[in-house]
Amino acid sequence: MSKKPVVNSAGEKELQKVEEQFKEFDAGVQKLTLDRMNEAPVKEAEAQTKLSNQDKERVGEIWLKPHRSIGVRDKFNEDYRKEYEFAKEYVHFTAENNEIIGEDIDMWTKPFAGMPAEWWKVPVNKPIWAPRYLAEQLKRCRYHRLVMKEAVVTDQSTVGQFYGSMAVDTTLQRLDAKPVGTQKSIFMGR
Repeated sequence: MSKKPVVNSAGEKELQKVEEQFKEFDAGVQKLTLDRMNEAPVKEAEAQTKLSNQDKERVGEIWLKPHRSIGVRDKFNEDYRKEYEFAKEYVHFTAENNEIIGEDIDMWTKPFAGMPAEWWKVPVNKPIWAPRYLAEQLKRCRYHRLVMKEAVVTDQSTVGQFYGSMAVDTTLQRLDAKPVGTQKSIFMGR
């Protein structure tokens, strides 16, 4: 950090006030923990694909396999065999890209230690069959939108009033996986 500038006593007081304001702002940002961010409401997006039963038959069944796979030397922990068997089951869902609508999704997965890292090319807005762990990873792709709330007066000095405090506005779903058919939920935690 740079040295403090040499100023008169009035300037020194203003520098101390600014430093206190910065510390308060920094403390406010530190309060934005991941737990508090996860409490923000998830903005619901309308489904991009609405398929009738005839459309589903016309599209056919698309079964995904990894486009590329990189092996590992780690040994699989057999304590997680039951979870692995459940996660690798193929489920029927529609992938959606909410950020760049219509663009296919490229993503890497490695759900368990000892499994190879797999690269998937997931087509969007079509019903597909893929492992449950891929659908769950798509469902977890979200981010938090942070905004400054300007209506709140944070400080007042001889210079004027200072407005704004950092807050989580919403949580946005970047990528999504929606079950096809009568399945209510294809995911472990939902």
